[in-house]
Amino acid sequence: MNRFSPEMKQAGESAAAAGAKRRRLIWVVLMAIFFGWAGYIFFAQSALISDKKQELAQKQESSKQVNESLGQLKYEVSRLNDNEYIGQLARKWFNMYPQGEVPIRTEQP
Repeated sequence: MNRFSPEMKQAGESAAAAGAKRRRLIWVVLMAIFFGWAGYIFFAQSALISDKKQELAQKQESSKQVNESLGQLKYEVSRLNDNEYIGQLARKWFNMYPQGEVPIRTEQP
């Protein structure tokens, strides 16, 4: 028997086929593990992103409310430069009236 005899070729081909099947099986298992890991990470991160979106919406809403109250306070401060408004506040809170003005008081229930 020489080394190129048909009996040797068939034995080598079956060994090569077994090795190819083993490599293919290892490749399929590794791909299944990789895609399983990738799917797990995808769903975990999508849940985290959803939570962060809700948190962002809440913070944007609170920011909007703060900006509205800031606008209101700026308006109140700008009104404090008006003498007539200051007079109204003095009448309302401190019962201070200009000289010669007679206050009209009503009964409160």
